[in-house]
Amino acid sequence: MNYRNVGNSGLKVSEIAVGSWMTDLSGTDQEKTAEEVIRTAYDRGVNFFDCADAYSGGAAERFLGKVLADYPRSSYVVSSKVFFPTGNSVNERGLSRKHIFENAERSLKNMNLDYIDLYYCHRFDPSTPMEETLRALSDLVAQGKILYYGVSEEWGGARLEQAQRIIERYNLYPMTVLQPQYNMMDRYIEHEIMGICEKYGIGITPFSPLAQGLLTGKYKKGQPYPAGSRATHQADRQVNNLLTDENLDKVEAMSKIAEGLGVSMSVLALAWILRKGIVSSVITGASRVSQLESNLAASGLVIPADALAEIEKILGFTPFERHVG
Repeated sequence: MNYRNVGNSGLKVSEIAVGSWMTDLSGTDQEKTAEEVIRTAYDRGVNFFDCADAYSGGAAERFLGKVLADYPRSSYVVSSKVFFPTGNSVNERGLSRKHIFENAERSLKNMNLDYIDLYYCHRFDPSTPMEETLRALSDLVAQGKILYYGVSEEWGGARLEQAQRIIERYNLYPMTVLQPQYNMMDRYIEHEIMGICEKYGIGITPFSPLAQGLLTGKYKKGQPYPAGSRATHQADRQVNNLLTDENLDKVEAMSKIAEGLGVSMSVLALAWILRKGIVSSVITGASRVSQLESNLAASGLVIPADALAEIEKILGFTPFERHVG
């Protein structure tokens, strides 16, 4: 396993992280599998485990904290997030100082931790002044309850620039990390956000790196969806909306590149994200150990320049630039 610094900070995280968004805790067998994934990941060198207060109503945090309690605290990095409702009160949501402080305490209690390594704003809160949010996060760093903080891509480029001005004006602890959706099919952050992160030394920890499973290569044009796959049961149908003939043709073409390199399509997709130095770690999900093992193979894989060029031709992506005159 290879490790990278999170932005300009001294914190080092594994190139592959394990996230809890899709962790199934609906029964004893599911919990056993989830625990096996976490323990195998740790044994294989993964030191970064991503979670959030909103995942499974806090159950994901409690589960992760219970499993990781068997390991030295200095050996792993845990993240959590704040924004979504944790109760019925009008103040049990958003990014007010009150909710941030109360929710940080809730997450610490859920995971039985003294501090959280990385703490994200899960969304942007237009009802709270940005200065209030940033001061609260900086104060939590000063108190030692969180070590670093960051935001989601929903803040956008203009808000990241505004946040940086506030941080500099009031000499707050710096923003360290951004967690956006980023994969071969969704390169929105390359238009502007990635450059801002490079400018200010903000590390990027992308989620949904396999585009809801599209980039695993298991979905084939003209063939039934694989049994048990997200396309057969996911309520919000996110992956189904991605399964267009155009996208499936692109994946098929890239699968041939992966085959030529002797790797799976999913490994190619993860390594492709890691081609960017500003990416600190890729947050992956795994419903079984075999999926985890496949994901881990992406760490340290360098895609040859000719293969990268071919991938760019297939994807046909052009970063937005406005030219006048």
